[in-house]
Amino acid sequence: MDEMEKNQEAQPHLEEKVEERLVNVVRKTAEGGKETASIAGSVIKEGIIKSLRGIQEVENEIVSLAKTTFITTLKASSEVANESLKVTEQVVRSAVQAAEEVGTGLVISVKNVAKGVIFAAGELGTDLTSVAKQVVSTAVKSAAEVGADVGLVARRAAEGVLEATKEIGGNVEEVANAVIGGAIQTSENIGKTAVKAVKELLLGVVGGVKEVVSAALPTVKKEEKKET
Repeated sequence: MDEMEKNQEAQPHLEEKVEERLVNVVRKTAEGGKETASIAGSVIKEGIIKSLRGIQEVENEIVSLAKTTFITTLKASSEVANESLKVTEQVVRSAVQAAEEVGTGLVISVKNVAKGVIFAAGELGTDLTSVAKQVVSTAVKSAAEVGADVGLVARRAAEGVLEATKEIGGNVEEVANAVIGGAIQTSENIGKTAVKAVKELLLGVVGGVKEVVSAALPTVKKEEKKET
């Protein structure tokens, strides 16, 4: 069952809960002689606030899980520098695979796993640019393997990396260059469509490094000119 079918199946239950909630609130309000015009808005506002808080809790848990896993694994290794990229690859790939198995939550998982890995790398003192590049490269490759939207996954991974880098006081520009270079390099092995999607979506996240994109795509540009 795909994600759309799951959502369609769950929709009647959600509608029943909302309807039941509205009926109960309206009845109690009417019995108390109060106005009922704003009841629907109040119920929606309350429900959305609870849902958003729930999403935030999930995101925080994913960040914490990724950070803890990264740190614990590397601390158990005698060669932290050599193992950091391998651990990064496994953590990001597993996140993509997990979301694919569940059928939802891919972009949320990728972004927050990326943040967790960068937080961990910063805490351990490992090279941020190398880890950041590996995060986004692995996200792009793994997305392609499961048939997900490569450009969107690249963007969310980049957002997570850059947000975390900024929070820990890292060199955002340097990390951005590594991120966009790694993403495009990986997408070139997938195909020109993937390169275009990655380029377009990443530019919205790492504005100011367009030169890096142009420099990374000389062969693709030449091929596009030949086809026209």
